[in-house]
Amino acid sequence: MAIFVHPAKTFQTFVGIGGAVTDATAEVFATLPESKQQEFLQSYFDEGKGIGYTLIRSTIHSCDFSKESYTYVSDEDPALKTFAIDKDTKYRIPLIKKIIAAAGGTIPLYVSPWSPPAFMKSNHDMLHGGKLLPEFYSAWALYYTKFIKAYEYAGILVWGLTVQNEPMAKQKWESCIYTAEDERDFLKNFLGPTMKKEGLGDKKYCVGSQP
Repeated sequence: MAIFVHPAKTFQTFVGIGGAVTDATAEVFATLPESKQQEFLQSYFDEGKGIGYTLIRSTIHSCDFSKESYTYVSDEDPALKTFAIDKDTKYRIPLIKKIIAAAGGTIPLYVSPWSPPAFMKSNHDMLHGGKLLPEFYSAWALYYTKFIKAYEYAGILVWGLTVQNEPMAKQKWESCIYTAEDERDFLKNFLGPTMKKEGLGDKKYCVGSQP
């Protein structure tokens, strides 16, 4: 077997390598002494003194690395009037800000949901798969924009997003089933237009699990 490399022939752009900032990551980090926090940040995100991660990923509300399932809205609030990211302000947002500083002031952050709120799903459960109900496509698309704007108001720039984490996995934790066609149509007809309308048309997209 032989592998031939043609430097002049290129395809996708390689953005970087990084790690995930989940609730578990942030809460454990917060228990470390200040010296160990700095050692951690330098080891992972300092290009000169560490491995120099160039990308980070975080979650839109809870995931399987959270103590409990939660969203940013009250139950049965399709208008999203109760939207607030208060749960992220104690641990996750402070850690992301420290990572940004350790990385030299900027690092691309992309975000993914593990599941819509239970009331938006066919199984009425954030866990165990289920599908996004058509009547909530618009509300769920708006939810992404509210999250991104809230993070950017808090001083954290969001570079991009995925439609869904592990879209074909029915898990005992937060999960939601999408076919490739489901993701395509949701992005084309709802998420993309909503992002553009909300002034977020410059964000990067990946229809899939984890780019």
